[in-house]
Amino acid sequence: MDTTWDLVVVGSGGAAMAAGIEARQRGKTVLLVEHAALGGTCLNVGCVPSKSLLTAAGRRHRALANPYPSVPIRAADVDLTALMRQKQELIDQLRQTKYADVADAHGFTIRAGHARFLDAQTLQVDGNTLNARAYVVATGSAAHIPNLRGIAALDPLTSTTAMQLRALPASLVILGGGPVGLEQAQLWAHLGARVTLVGRLAPYAEPEAADVLRAAFADDGITVVEEHAVEVERSAGGDGVLVRTESGAEVSGQRLLVATGRHPNTEGLGLDAADIVTDAHGFITVDEHQRTSNPRVYAAGDVTGAPQHVYVAAQTGHAAAAGALGEPAIVDYRGLPAVTFTTPQLASAGLTEAEALAAGYECDCRVLGAQDIPRALVDHDPRGTLKLVIDTQTRKVLGVHAALNGAGDVMLAATYAIKYGLTVDDLADSWAPYLTMSESLRICAGLFRSDKPTSCCA
Repeated sequence: MDTTWDLVVVGSGGAAMAAGIEARQRGKTVLLVEHAALGGTCLNVGCVPSKSLLTAAGRRHRALANPYPSVPIRAADVDLTALMRQKQELIDQLRQTKYADVADAHGFTIRAGHARFLDAQTLQVDGNTLNARAYVVATGSAAHIPNLRGIAALDPLTSTTAMQLRALPASLVILGGGPVGLEQAQLWAHLGARVTLVGRLAPYAEPEAADVLRAAFADDGITVVEEHAVEVERSAGGDGVLVRTESGAEVSGQRLLVATGRHPNTEGLGLDAADIVTDAHGFITVDEHQRTSNPRVYAAGDVTGAPQHVYVAAQTGHAAAAGALGEPAIVDYRGLPAVTFTTPQLASAGLTEAEALAAGYECDCRVLGAQDIPRALVDHDPRGTLKLVIDTQTRKVLGVHAALNGAGDVMLAATYAIKYGLTVDDLADSWAPYLTMSESLRICAGLFRSDKPTSCCA
């Protein structure tokens, strides 16, 4: 441990791995320090397990809501223990191939242990002191339990602990209508639980897209109470939970799942000793180059309060390592995409209409219903919408927002359009493969020229 490294990275998730790869590509020596499971949030308790379980639950739901009566499909009860075991096998496989093997291939070391700054220049790992020319903190975030009256007496689930259950709850009350709450609500409903969601549904989505998801949740039998919870307690029989909202409404369920946000993993890091400043919520404050208030320490990913997507974590990790090694870099957030993996998916890239107006743009919008998308009709599922936001003066695309099956795949083209300054006419005149959901982008762009219906591919 007495080696002086060029870069020491605290963490081993998406941001940390990217920082390690960036440093090795520059020919520098790198050490990653991880006190928990290799792979961070995305692999262990976030993207990978949740999407695996959502896919499984979606298979069961499609069998129950099969639009092809001529091709019968049966949906039986769920063996949750076996499903969780399959999920864990996937995590273990990816931990080896996408993290351990990748570190070996690039030639950097991952060491187990808890890291703590002793001062502005020195890090200690389980009692052993090490030195580095620069550091990157990439410790991620964890599910946050709000300070809600009565919650301390309960044992609420989070998205992390819920995905470790071995028995299906009969009913769940979920607090929070953001991406995590939405995915967890539909996951457990599709597996067969009775679900009530408390909180504003998709609060940052375009209203047209949120309305589609609201209707889909109603079709799924998910009750949505769009109010803030103010109190929770044990139900009268003691075998469940009761949630009371600001209007006095009461909802109950067997288990409570909290999905109201995340907090940074900084406990025990010794940030004060290292003169590293945090914001009011505890996230590490960084500049545009990912540099903290300590010029020797950079930070990346969720711990900085950046948008909580693993691809953002990776890009900030690359930028942090570059800056720490003397070549400052900036992350370009233009056209940043986001996907909530509900059914239908909720996805976006760029500015909403309200954000465009607030930014001073004179904007114009068109909304395409899924009933006018050939792919949706072929799938016998005409639920959905896509909205295009453009700058009226330049006709450049400012934002694309959708609630569609496969909406996430549409966002790659949307990101390109926004980042590289394409106009709505560029989209309307571009090739789009027929009978794909991505064709919806071209069809919606055509609405800026005419509101008349068109033939297939016309």
